Formats: sequence, C-alpha cells, structure tokens
Amino acid sequence: MSDTQTLIAANRERFLEELKAFLSIPSISTLSERTADVQRAAEWTADQLRAAGMTRVQIMPTAKHPVVYAEWLGAPEKPTVLIYGHYDVQPAELEAGWQSDPFTPEVRDGNLYARGASDDKGQVYANIKAVQLLMQRDGKLPVNLKFLIEGEEEIGSPNLDAFIAAHKELLRADVVVVSDTAIQSLTQPSIVYGLRGLVYLELEVRGPRQDLHSGGFGGTVHNPAQALCEIIAALRHPDGSVAVEGFYDKVRPLSAEERAAIAKTDISEDEWRKLTGAPKAWGEAGYSLRERVGARPTLEINGIWGGFTGEGSKTVLPAKATAKISCRLVPDQEPHEIEALIRAQIEKLAPPTITWELRPLNHGYPALVPLDSLAMECAVSAYERGFGARPLFLREGGSIPVVATFMQTYGAPVLLVGYGLPDDGAHGPNEKFALECLYRGIHTAAALLEALGKHAPEALRAR
Repeated sequence: MSDTQTLIAANRERFLEELKAFLSIPSISTLSERTADVQRAAEWTADQLRAAGMTRVQIMPTAKHPVVYAEWLGAPEKPTVLIYGHYDVQPAELEAGWQSDPFTPEVRDGNLYARGASDDKGQVYANIKAVQLLMQRDGKLPVNLKFLIEGEEEIGSPNLDAFIAAHKELLRADVVVVSDTAIQSLTQPSIVYGLRGLVYLELEVRGPRQDLHSGGFGGTVHNPAQALCEIIAALRHPDGSVAVEGFYDKVRPLSAEERAAIAKTDISEDEWRKLTGAPKAWGEAGYSLRERVGARPTLEINGIWGGFTGEGSKTVLPAKATAKISCRLVPDQEPHEIEALIRAQIEKLAPPTITWELRPLNHGYPALVPLDSLAMECAVSAYERGFGARPLFLREGGSIPVVATFMQTYGAPVLLVGYGLPDDGAHGPNEKFALECLYRGIHTAAALLEALGKHAPEALRAR
C-alpha cells in the first residue's frame, strides 16, 4: 500500500462525513429561492480549500452565482494546473422517485445517495482531498495549483465565459483538469476525450387569442398543441435521423480506427435496458449505441406542455403550446448555425393557421481532446495507480462547454479525469456516488498531480 493509500484509509470516515455535509446543502442554481444555499455551498467549498492548504482563496461574484477561486503557487519551475468543477446541483424532490431525502445523504450498499453526489460535489471533493493529503504528506505540492469551482454549471454556465475572459491571466495554466465525467466501471477506468456541444431552444406555438371551448370551436381552429406536435414530429425522419436541412453538413465521418476504438466501450442492448428501463433501443440507423451517444448529433424534445393538464376533464382548445428542444452537437457543428438551420426548418413546416416564436436558451461548443499529449500520458498513468488498470478512451454524450473555452483561451491540454459510474443517475432520482470511486478518485487525483509535476511546463503544453 502506498503512502497515499495509507492516508486515505486512515481518513475514510472523516471524508465520508465531510462529503455528507457538502451534499446536505441544497445548492440548486436554477431556483431563486435557493440562492442563499448556493452561497452557503460556495462558502463550504472555500473553507475546504483553505483547510487543504491553499494560500489564496476567494469567493468571486458573477452576475448571478459566485465562483470559488483558490491557488497555491509555491513550486517554482513546475507546471501550473487548473482544476475545474462545480458546486451547484440539479433540482430534486422526494416525490420524484427518491428512496430517501435527496439532501439527507444516505449510504446503501457501498453507495452514497444524494443530489450532487456524483455530479459534481463528490468529484470536486475528491480533488480537494487529494491536495490536502499531498500537503499533509509532503508539506508542499508537486505543481502550482489553481481551482475554479463555479455555481452555475447546471444552468448552462451563463456567466463563466465572461468571468474567464475578465480573469484570463489569473486563471492561466499549463494543464486543465476537469472532473465531471464517468468511468466505465471500477475495474475498467476510461477517459473521455470528446464532448458534444449544445443548443437549447424553446418553441412556442400560438393560435387563438385565448383558450376556447372545444365544442364551440373544435374543427375550425388549428389546435396549437396539435400544430406543435406536427412540427416537432417532422424534425425527425422515421429512421431516427434529424430532418433539418443542412444539420449533418459539417459532421465529421467516423474513421474505421475511431469506430474500432469506440466499439471497445460499447454496451449491449441488455445493459442499455437495465440502465434506462426502456423496452427497446431507438435511434439513428447504422450506428452503435455508443456511437449514437458520443459521436453523432441529436435533436431531442425535453419538455412539452399546453392546455389543460389538471385532474379530470376540461374541454378546451389551448391558446398556445410550448416545447423545449435541445441538440447535442459534435465537432465542427457551430451551435448558432444549427439554431439558424432549425429556425429555417420550422419556418418551412409551420402552417399559416398558427404563429410561432423560437427562443434560444443556451449554446455550447463541442470539444475533442488530443489523445497523444504528454499530459494525457500522465492521466493514463494516474488511473493505472488509482484503479489498477489502463483506461480506455471514449466520447461522452454530454456537454461541458467550458472545456472548449479553456482550449480556445489557453491552448492548454484539458484532461477529463472523472470518477463517477454510468449508473450514478446524475440529474435523476437516487443519484449516487460509490464510496470506492471516492477513495480511488482521491488516489488518482493525487497521482495525476504527481505525474504532471515530473515534467517541464513547456513539455506539457506541447501538442
């Protein structure tokens, strides 16, 4: 057992209780009534960074929720590493299917259940504890270190790009580490090297100036709910592909080598059914499940409403109906351009019997991380130490727009070093974080900093 493992073993109970305290804070960034709790989570994070030995810790304001910044710059000639994460969480209600209160953390079968356990508080905490253990063991760190922990990731990080631009020199680093992803399993770690971008839109369809009696006007008014369904149904072909003209024009075709690499991480339909609870897989023909999730773009309906939805019956023709539409984008797709293509397609589809408005909500750029960098070799060796196996490489279906921002702003390698598991249930009920992932994550995070510290800054920045 290494010195790091010995220290982790000696502190397991303390780590668990501290993480429970973090998870007990309902830092739901999208709800205005939770603003004080978001601030409280920022303060808790700042206190932990001070306890870890950071020499400068600040809670820095943005237009909405604050950023927690910390640094330790006591390693002359060594590389500077920036660790990014977020302390805000998605909404969660007991009535949504949780077995226990989402903000009263509970351990069951080796898993810690709570909102934010995996996304992203548990992973942020693992990085902070890795730093604390290195400081405890050596009295110093092997690299210069900066933390950027935000409180708006779950609402699309609307103020983060502006914050980074305003503090470009403060945040400058040779390597960026992001821990907000998952590995394949405890016995088979993996590194995400591709993230999809995002465009999120809201489509509102209007008909009459007010709700109407369906007995008096049914059959003469084009029901906005029906018109909305007709439009969004026409945005997909029967084979699962997106029916927006020009949507695939800039999508890079997958090479045979890339498809072979992705195939190593694919899941069977039986595994997929267990993860989703759906009766049968669906999607774009000609691509595997893993390819559909990580390497192909999508168009999804995330919500739809209109008219009467209460208990019982009300024979009404609604005045309007609304749908939330999101697209996950792959490299070379530009989110604003995709929004324009969707807008043009709806213009063609919308009948003269209704009016409509398409409102943009979020945009994020896709990112591909180079696999052949020296920094990536350090990440591979860190997983080998922390999890005992060489990681596979895969593309992730989700979006972390700040990754593209870091790459564009600093030209530095970004390492997506995550510790969650595919069945952690992020954003859903009964979100969890395996305790073994927490402890191995701490070990891996410490090993990564040690590995990066063995190289010159210019060697790590080289492409």
